[in-house]
Amino acid sequence: MSKLDRWADHQRQWEEERLRPALEKSPERRHRFITQSGVEINRVYTPEDLYDPANDPDRDRPRYRFRKQAEPDVADGWHELDDLGLPGEPPYTRGIHPTGHRGRLWTMRMFAGFGTAEDTNERFKKLIGAGGTGLSIAYDMPTLYGYDHDDPHAAGEFGTCGVAVSSLADMEILLDGLPVDEISTSMTINSPAAMIWAMYVVAAEKAGVPRGELAGTLQNDILKEFIAQKEYIFPPSPSLKLVTDTIEFGTREMPRWNTISISGYHIREAGSTAVQELAFTIADGIAYSEDAMARGLRFDDFAPRLSFFFNSHNDFFEEIAKFRAARRIWYKLARERFGAENERSTWMRFHTQTAGVSLTAQQPLNNLTRVAIQALAGVLGGTQSLHTDAYDEAWAVPSEEAALLALRQQQVIAEESGAANTVDPLAGSFFVETLTNQTEQAAWRYLASIDEMGGMVAAVEAGFPQAEIADASYEQAREIEGHEREIVGVTRYADPNEEVRIPLLEITPEQERRHLARLVRVRAERDTDLHAAAMRRLEAEARAGDVNLMPAIIEAVGAYGTLGEMCGVLRRVYGEYREPLAV
Repeated sequence: MSKLDRWADHQRQWEEERLRPALEKSPERRHRFITQSGVEINRVYTPEDLYDPANDPDRDRPRYRFRKQAEPDVADGWHELDDLGLPGEPPYTRGIHPTGHRGRLWTMRMFAGFGTAEDTNERFKKLIGAGGTGLSIAYDMPTLYGYDHDDPHAAGEFGTCGVAVSSLADMEILLDGLPVDEISTSMTINSPAAMIWAMYVVAAEKAGVPRGELAGTLQNDILKEFIAQKEYIFPPSPSLKLVTDTIEFGTREMPRWNTISISGYHIREAGSTAVQELAFTIADGIAYSEDAMARGLRFDDFAPRLSFFFNSHNDFFEEIAKFRAARRIWYKLARERFGAENERSTWMRFHTQTAGVSLTAQQPLNNLTRVAIQALAGVLGGTQSLHTDAYDEAWAVPSEEAALLALRQQQVIAEESGAANTVDPLAGSFFVETLTNQTEQAAWRYLASIDEMGGMVAAVEAGFPQAEIADASYEQAREIEGHEREIVGVTRYADPNEEVRIPLLEITPEQERRHLARLVRVRAERDTDLHAAAMRRLEAEARAGDVNLMPAIIEAVGAYGTLGEMCGVLRRVYGEYREPLAV
């Protein structure tokens, strides 16, 4: 049987077993998929389209034609049908859904948060009104480190990189009037993730939305904090326990919520290569899965709600190859290592954010081009949701105008580029397929090394991923300084007379005063007996060690315990982590 005959048989089977059920469940968008010249775009392309004369509108004119191949096209270690196949079928190289973005565009999730809950709430309403389809909440530094904003450790850090949240009262204002029953919310929070998530749940329930109907994603990836971002509070073991508590609680009570977003983004921002980002992220995913299974959960109980979060950097084709390889690796791990029986457990669903570290303070408008290229790579790589950085983020929290322009970049890609008209349009490219294979193989080598060390927690404690990232970061810096890599507007085409004049978002003293006044009011007006009982319960259950803390945290939140108070209880029980000095 020729290669084309095999493809034709396979595609007919795919259409019957995968495409037809998918279309019955969710039809494609009401959109005519054509080029600007009026050429109809197929849902998916295979070698059959390239060689079949029926697909040639000028087939009656004499011209050179490719000759059909009679021999199977099999290379050592790779086969088109097994390793590439069609969208929505294992190993998902071409995407996890048969219709890709023709069926549903990616969620356009804009990251926002600054100053007070009131100001951030207003920004969210404007982004939704402008066509944003998901919320993504950024928290400020005191919130990320689990301090109340009147704590001396929080001095000077109010609202500097996100919204300040000290108690349920702030979360109630942050979500006021937002359709949390209709859209999904992503929250970039890690060490105090359980407490902030509890505030979201309680605020939504007080607004009449049951927790089981809430949809969203909690970043909650503490291992990458020890590896890259360093926003940890507690030592690794109790930190991992808190993550598993949330996974278990979400599995039982919040079926639409992704309780962890296993995040390579920050690993890449710390200076890793694309391969390191991919390998260390998946190794973290293995560690979380193993810990949840040790708790007594089946892989299929929680795996369908695992999500991942990747960076999209400047090397356009390498990023696309990374996304395609990621799906293939996770499929194989889910099947072979964890024994997944539910097909959804084998899907790698991921969010993408363009590379903040690639943004330059010099010639900041150049960042618009960088972000567009990076966003397009995410779309062509099959991302489920996307955040585009604003061009002014190398200077400050994005201005309203810059944030809107970043959203418009996604909308132009979706509506004008044609990138969403067919699924995995780069499939079959000699370059992309080779790069996908090479990326996968390099990631497997890292995963094997980490397994030999005893897993990712042991590798982190030994400093292995940290050292690898440091070496990669140094090498990239050396290449830039040596002009082996160029950065437009910085190392090349720089303007010595440049004067940057862009409007910057500033946090005012009045915003901080407003927040602190609310914090004082919360402490004065709450029921002191309920609050004291809730805090005693939280400490007792934390000391017990084998109790899921989410119910106690929810009770403490409902009693208007502050973030600093709850984290203070856990600091007393677990201690605070201090990274060992490198030898």
